[in-house]
Amino acid sequence: MNTNVRNTLIVIGIPTLYALALRVLFGIDSWNALFSVMSVTFLFLLPTIVGALTVYLSSVEKAKSMKYRIFMPWIPLFLFLAITLVIGIEGWACWLMILPVFLLTASLGGLLGGYLKTRKQNHRLNFSLLVLLPFLIGPLESAIDTIPGTYKAYTSIDIDAPAEKIWSLVTRVQEIPASQDKGYLTRMLGFPRPIKAELNFEGVGGYREAIFTKGLVFHETVTEYIPQQKMVFTIKAYPHEIPSTTLDEHVVIGGDYFDVLNGTYELEALPNGKQRLHLYSHFKMNTTFNFYAGWWGKWIMKDIQNNILQIEKKRAEAM
Repeated sequence: MNTNVRNTLIVIGIPTLYALALRVLFGIDSWNALFSVMSVTFLFLLPTIVGALTVYLSSVEKAKSMKYRIFMPWIPLFLFLAITLVIGIEGWACWLMILPVFLLTASLGGLLGGYLKTRKQNHRLNFSLLVLLPFLIGPLESAIDTIPGTYKAYTSIDIDAPAEKIWSLVTRVQEIPASQDKGYLTRMLGFPRPIKAELNFEGVGGYREAIFTKGLVFHETVTEYIPQQKMVFTIKAYPHEIPSTTLDEHVVIGGDYFDVLNGTYELEALPNGKQRLHLYSHFKMNTTFNFYAGWWGKWIMKDIQNNILQIEKKRAEAM
C-alpha cells in the first residue's frame, strides 16, 4: 500500500473508530449511570478529541497549517456521521442539531492537536490522557443531578378578520393538507407535521387532540377559557404511543430530555380593526447542556407555532 494512502487511512480512520467506539460505549443502556450520549462529555469533548487526534496523527508539515488544523478534523466527523446514520444508531434530527457544535469543537481540537504535534517537547503522555478524558469525566458528569429548565416559545400574527371567525379556527383546526404546511425547520429535521386539532367542547375541562403525522398526538386539557379571547391548555405526549420510527430517541416529546407542558392562545383587538393572535407554549429540557438544547427547543416550537398561525391567518382571511 502506498505510504501516503496508508498515512491518510490512519489520520482519518483512527479518529473515526475512536468516535464510533465512544458512541457505542456511551449508548449502552446498562451503563447509563456512568456514560450518556446526552451529556456535555459526548457533545463537546468527543469531537474535540477527534479533532486533536486527526491533526496529531498527521505529519508535522501538515500540522503547521492553520487551515489544515481547522478543517481536516471535519472529515472523520462526517464519516462518523455517515456511519451512524447507515447503521441506525443516530437520526438526522440529532445530527443536524449537534453538527454545529461538533464542527466547532473539532476545529478547536485540531488547533490543540497541531500545537502538541509541533512542539519540540514530547507530549505523548499529555495526549494519551486527553484520549482517556471522556472515561474520567463521563462518570463525574453522570453523578451530577440535572436541573430541568423551563422555556417559553412565543409567536404572534396579525389577521384581518372578525374575532369570531378566527376563534372558530383556533379551537378546532380542520385538516391541513401537506401543501399548506410551511414548517421549514421541522420538515428539515423530519419532525411530524400538524394534521388537525379536535375539541370536544369549549370551556374549562375541554379535551383537545392535536394530531400530527407519524402517530404523534398531543393530548390537551383546557384549564382557562374566555370565549374569543383566551384559551390555556395543558399538553401531554405519551412516548409509548409514538412509533419508534417517528422521532430520534433523544428528542422524543414526552421522553427523558424534552417535554411540552402547556400552550396558550390569546386574541387581541388592534386599533386598525385587525386582530393579533398570540400563541405561546412552555416546554421543559432535562440535560446537562440546557443552554444549547433549550435554544433548539425554542426554535423548533416557534417553527411549529408559526406554521399553525400562518394557516389560521390564511383560512380566516379567506372566509
